[in-house]
Amino acid sequence: MASTYDVLLTRLQDAFDRVAPGADPVLRTSERGDFQANGVMAVAKQLGRAPREVAEEIVKHVELSAVASIEVAGPGFLNLVLEDAFLSQRLNLLVADDRLGIDVATEARNVVIDYSSPNVAKEMHVGHLRSTVIGDSLARLNRFKGHHVIARNHVGDWGTPFGMLIEHLLDLGEDEAISSLSIGDLDSFYRGARSKFESDESFRERSRTRVVALQSGDHETRRLWRLLVDQSVAYFAEVYAKLDITLRPEDVVGESYYNDVLDDVVHDLESAGLLIESGGALCAFPEGFTNRDGDPLPLIVKKRDEGYGYAATDLAALRDRVSTLRADVMLYVVGTPQAQHFEMVFAVARLARWLPERVHCEHVAFGNVLGADRKMFKTRSGETVKLVALLDEAIERADTALAGRSDALADLDRRQLATQIARAAIKYADLSTERQRDYVFDLDRMIAFEGDTGPYLQYAHARLRSIFRRLAEPWSAGETSFALAARAERELALALLGYPEAFASALDTSAPHRLCVYLFDLAQRFTAFYDACPVLSSQGALRAERLALCDLTARTLSQGLSLLGIDAPDQM
Repeated sequence: MASTYDVLLTRLQDAFDRVAPGADPVLRTSERGDFQANGVMAVAKQLGRAPREVAEEIVKHVELSAVASIEVAGPGFLNLVLEDAFLSQRLNLLVADDRLGIDVATEARNVVIDYSSPNVAKEMHVGHLRSTVIGDSLARLNRFKGHHVIARNHVGDWGTPFGMLIEHLLDLGEDEAISSLSIGDLDSFYRGARSKFESDESFRERSRTRVVALQSGDHETRRLWRLLVDQSVAYFAEVYAKLDITLRPEDVVGESYYNDVLDDVVHDLESAGLLIESGGALCAFPEGFTNRDGDPLPLIVKKRDEGYGYAATDLAALRDRVSTLRADVMLYVVGTPQAQHFEMVFAVARLARWLPERVHCEHVAFGNVLGADRKMFKTRSGETVKLVALLDEAIERADTALAGRSDALADLDRRQLATQIARAAIKYADLSTERQRDYVFDLDRMIAFEGDTGPYLQYAHARLRSIFRRLAEPWSAGETSFALAARAERELALALLGYPEAFASALDTSAPHRLCVYLFDLAQRFTAFYDACPVLSSQGALRAERLALCDLTARTLSQGLSLLGIDAPDQM
């Protein structure tokens, strides 16, 4: 169904088009009405007419009977107030709709999302948090819209470090090495290999020889390499399960997958005249990219030592995703420092005609996670903070907070709830931040049940569900007459009608924080409603109306949180 916003916009657009074809009404929610159209000023300037005169002409043309009243305010703003009957009708449509007004896409697209991307034989740390959490939310949003999501976990599973890792594995013995890796002790394994590589010349030579064997396809070396990869992928899966991330082992398509086609990538770029030798390396020079001195900036495809860099692998992956996966949309959820790299990769892919205009390709950039000192978040000893350690600490704090709030939960139930709260705290703090910005990781603030936090939204949902547990009789939503006589009722109702726009905004701009902003506002409006409008003590039609608003709010919070990868417990 068309959303309330779309109904208003369509009718306003018809009126604006009669005055100035193609003009944008600039429709927004407003405190001066339910909505306000601010596009008159631009139209008046374009036509060289007085804004109020233009506004009054648009009002004459707009057809809003039985939908909203409209008036000209100030120099030419258009304030709209929804009619009570229309508002009640729209709420009943939401009540009857399991999708709460969000339509399934008429044409499902293939959406390839590249996210998380840890390294084999290394533990996942806080540096992987944002890509993992943002990417997973974008996957959930696109799936809910009806698109076919193809997740790509582009792990680092190839290159020179694997020579020393395989030799270290052999030194330890397969059984001991696998035992170490299977319990997630990847960092110790990697540090042990690195230490020997830096201190033992014979180990270095063996490692270099092993790299050659790996790259040439030696069967035994490839088998040992696969052991390392499989153990790491199993560890990644455990971390994702703990965080409730939808990535699966089969979504892992690492750098090694593209190794056999890198020669073809270079050959095709050379045939297209896109590669130039520079300093012994083969480079592409897409237009518009220069260094500080104004010289053309190279994208190094093949290094002077005949090895391949990230650009070659990324070009191969992009080409595969378009040609094999038939991608319509490609999202790369990677940190902001890689912005120029991806711009250049996309530009070269366009020049090579591997990236057709029909395919939307976007670098979904994000900022850093900072510590209290506003520097990169690390442990007191200066080491990178492990993701599992973050979640474990959050779970402990949530468990302690629950123990102090209620004795009604059994230990097992409390631990499960603590895990749900911990996930919500970590994910929401990340997702509610505009993704291009840095944010400070403050677990005390994140785990709080008050303020703009995940646990606060969970608590609002649980509070709503508690209303229905206290009902003396069965209740189910049905056709309801929404009078909305109290201001807090109307404010809550308007927020509920805005859910489809919040979803669309988050999806279309790859910005989950927009959905977070909406959900927090909805929870606040519910709190104001709950304080001002008694529910269970009200009677008759008023009670039915308020229960319907509570149920619709709970469903919206639950669904919205699920799209962020956050559980909505019924009891807290």
